[in-house]
Amino acid sequence: MGTWDVGLFDNDTAADFCGDLDEAAADEREGIVRSTLVRVIGIAGYLEAPESEEAVAAAALVAAQCPGGEPADPIYGPEEPLPDLTGLRDLALQALDRIMTEPSELMDLWADSDGGPWRVNIRRLQNVLLPQPPGEQLSLI
Repeated sequence: MGTWDVGLFDNDTAADFCGDLDEAAADEREGIVRSTLVRVIGIAGYLEAPESEEAVAAAALVAAQCPGGEPADPIYGPEEPLPDLTGLRDLALQALDRIMTEPSELMDLWADSDGGPWRVNIRRLQNVLLPQPPGEQLSLI
């Protein structure tokens, strides 16, 4: 596994995914993020690490556009602008839930090492992606 730290983009697969987004036409980028999330959600059996790493990066890109979201990694994240991905919040949450549910190779790999900080990053990401309660939404009046 080409992983160098616990960050959401700190692995070869996530960096390659972001590079693929940069190379895609602007009008294809939302579809790439969507299909990455949907693919992981649909896997009922053993979920391989590479698919999970791409989906974590995709979810992080969605969260980056949400209130409280952190910007994508300035080195390994995409360089090209992304369309509005906030409509994919629910898919991103579902994908993260699937990654954190057995059988999941990525979850197993992090369990075998000191994966506590990685799990904290995933929980933070999930919290950003949760819908805001109605009382916390900004008023346009």
